[in-house]
Order: sequence, then structure tokens, then C-alpha cells
Amino acid sequence: MKLPGLFFSALIGAVASARSMTPMATIAAARLLGKRTPGHLVLLDRPLFKFGALAMGAGELLGDKMKTAPDRTVFLGLLARVMSAGIAGAALAPRGREQAGAVAAVATAVPLAYLTLAGRERAMARMGQTRSGLIEDALMIAAGVTVVALAVRPRTRL
Repeated sequence: MKLPGLFFSALIGAVASARSMTPMATIAAARLLGKRTPGHLVLLDRPLFKFGALAMGAGELLGDKMKTAPDRTVFLGLLARVMSAGIAGAALAPRGREQAGAVAAVATAVPLAYLTLAGRERAMARMGQTRSGLIEDALMIAAGVTVVALAVRPRTRL
């Protein structure tokens, strides 16, 4: 079964709506494991990017549980989503369609950020910030890993 070209870009945008750094962290992890992304981005081959993305992904998971953590829809939260979704969406798009992949991911991430925030607020009212955050973490990490695993392929040896 062949999926539409920008399908994985849109899905990684959905992940970015709830966890801004998870898309880049999952792509960085895949690259460290020797996988190739369909879209070509030189940035993905830079060790600083790969390890930085992993560190930011871990930092976000910890910071999200703090009482002072801002909503994902504040300017900086949306900016982080736009940047992460754009990079990840471009990486998961077919080669030559990286810009369209970035647009698809951002167009998915930004509006869904408001929807995922509403869901998180309802969950926090029922079970608290930490517990709801851990559940959201698990769901978004699983979703990010699944999307990236389905979209990437092993790096070919030359």
C-alpha cells in the first residue's frame, strides 16, 4: 500500500502539536541508528543537530511537568512547533518536496496545538499535571517513533 507523499509530514506535525521537540528528537535518533529520511536536509547529518535535538526532546519532557511551564499556544511555544514541525516535515517528505512537507507539517501542528491543549487541560483537571503529562508523553513519543519508523529506510552503503 502506497501512502500519499506528504502523509508522514502531516502526521509528524500532529506530534509536534503536543510535543514540540519530539519530532526532531525522533528523527535525530533514527539518523543516529543509520536510517535515511526521504527528504534531504544537510542539517540532519550534523552531530550538533542530532545530539542537540535529543537533548531538547528530553528537556521538554521534564520541563512540561513544571507548574511554571507555559501553554503550548504562547508565541514561543508555537514558534518551537513551527520550527520543529517544519524541519521534521521536510525530512519525511519525498525528495524534492521538502518545502511542501514542511508546510504540511506546520499546517497540521499549529491548529492542532490548540486542540491538544484543550485535551490536556481537561486531563489535568481530572488527574493532575504530572500524570496527564506522562500519559501525553507516552502517546506522543509512541506516535513520533511510529511515524518516523514507517517513513525512514536503512541508509544504503556506497
